[in-house]
Parts: sequence; structure tokens; C-alpha cells
Amino acid sequence: MSVWQFFQDEILGMKWLNRLIGNGLSVFGLDTGSRVGGSVQFFLYDVIKITVLLCCLIFVISYIQSYFPPERSKKILGRFHGIGANIISALLGTVTPFCSCSSIPLFIGFTSAGLPLGVTFSFLISSPMVDLGSLVLLMSIFGAKVAVIYVLVGLVIAVAGGTIIEKMHMEKYVEGFILSAGSVDIESPTLTKTERVQYAKEQVVSTFKKVFPYILVGVGIGAVIHNWIPESWITAVLGSNNPFGVLLATLVGVPMYADIFGTIPVAEALLARGAQLGTILSFMMAVTTLSLPSLIMLQKAVKPKLLALFIGVCTVGIILVGYLFNVFQFLFI
Repeated sequence: MSVWQFFQDEILGMKWLNRLIGNGLSVFGLDTGSRVGGSVQFFLYDVIKITVLLCCLIFVISYIQSYFPPERSKKILGRFHGIGANIISALLGTVTPFCSCSSIPLFIGFTSAGLPLGVTFSFLISSPMVDLGSLVLLMSIFGAKVAVIYVLVGLVIAVAGGTIIEKMHMEKYVEGFILSAGSVDIESPTLTKTERVQYAKEQVVSTFKKVFPYILVGVGIGAVIHNWIPESWITAVLGSNNPFGVLLATLVGVPMYADIFGTIPVAEALLARGAQLGTILSFMMAVTTLSLPSLIMLQKAVKPKLLALFIGVCTVGIILVGYLFNVFQFLFI
């Protein structure tokens, strides 16, 4: 247990970095116990920690992803039927380091290729909500229990959502240009290990450029919450005394646009100030899965009835997860 705790705190959590930054700021005469000093320490620590973990994780995930280009993913999904196909589709979503907007072109491609609609929606829900990167980053802040349960629950929402859409036979509510597009089978080139490494490096640079602004904004908001907003305010709005905290967090999360890497520092600060775990997780899921820009993109591909069903299924699942985690929070923290 002590070895695992060391790994979680010092390797994933980089607590040594926090101490180093605190000592460095103290040398320059900045009191880290003050609001300003605490904000600077929080900001520097979280930006550096998340950036280092992000680059390492994206490299590893992208290397793995190089074995699953769209053509191969389509073939893999085509071998499965029923709920098994939804499960495989949701699992494939975990190895795609995409935000919700980036997942939609793949969703359109899979649908055009003739894959069952419910299967493609399981991918669409899973891809931005859960991935291998979020698992490790969540472990670095919330611990292994919360991280694993978050990913498992996200997969359950993805599988259940896709299954419901499949059972309701909503194919007629997909825009005609997608159904009539068809697909061309292009054999994926066989990459050498060197080419896979180069691909992974390119993905690190590309993803970092896209994500880093959201990390800065997310950590900045987290620093303000952590050091400037009274704990009593957070507890009153998102604590156990407000039965509508989960609903509020979900609704607030929808208009925002970020990925899991940008929402984690905000979640970390909220938890430290007294917000309930389930409420925080609902906020994170709403931001990553139901962001307004992604919904605007999706409505170009599906008709209003299917879009409303997608939003409704995800929203209900996210809210149920929030209340469930709030009830059993004592088991995880």
C-alpha cells in the first residue's frame, strides 16, 4: 500500500513538484499561504503537472491508436453484433484522444460505412467522455478508486445510450447525405515502429497546441476557486445541502467547451472547497460530452429528434451518475 501511495502521490500526483514550487516561491519572498501566493503555486503546479502527464499520455495513446485507424476500427466493429458491438465501440473510444468535436467526423465516417447507428453512438459518447489519459490524470488527483469508477461509469453510459438508440430504430433521423455516402475500403498501410513513433510525436504536438489553452483557462479558474471563493459558497451551491447541485452542474457544463484535461483542475479545486464528488463528475461529463459546439456540429449530421434523444440519454445518464456518486461518496474519498 505504501508503494502504491508513493506512486500515486509522487509519480502521478507529482507532489514533489508542488513542494519544489512552494520552496522556490518562498525564496523569492512570496508567501504561499496567502491568496496570491497560493494561487500562483496552484497555477504553476497544475499547469506543469498536467502538461507533463498530457504529453506522456498522448504519446502512449497515439502509439496504440496507430494500430486502430478508421478502416481497421470499422472492420473490428463489423465483426460484432448486439450489445457486444456497443461494448467494443465504447472501448475503442477510450483509445481516441479526441474532444467531442473531433469525434464527430469519425462518427459520421462509421455511420456512412454502414455500421449500426447505436454502435456509432456508443463510440461518440465514449470517445470524449473517457479515455486512457483521463484515467491516469484522474488517478493523479482523485485516486485510483474514483478514476476507475469514473471510466467504468462512462463506458456504461456509452453502451446504454447506444443500445437505447439502436432499439428505437432511429436510422431515418440521420441526414440523407451521410446514409448515401457509402464508404471506400482503403487498406491501412503497415507502419514501422519508427513511423508509429513519429506519428505519436506529431499527435503530441498537434494535441498539445489544441489543448494547452484550455489547460491554462481551466487551471486559472481552478486557482481562483481554490484561493478566492469562500468554501461556504461552494458548499451552499454544490454541497450536500443543495439537492439540485447535480442538475445545476450539468446545465452549467453544457455551454462550455473543453476536454477532460481542461476540466480536471476545475474539478480538483471544487472538491477541495467542499463540492460533492458526484456533482463534480456530472460537471466534467457534461462539459466533455454535451458541449454546445459539438451539439451544433452534430445537428448537421442528424435530425432534431435523434439529436434530442442523444442529449436526453446522455443528460439522464450523467445526472444519475452524479446522484449515485454523491450517495456513495464516503466509499471513494
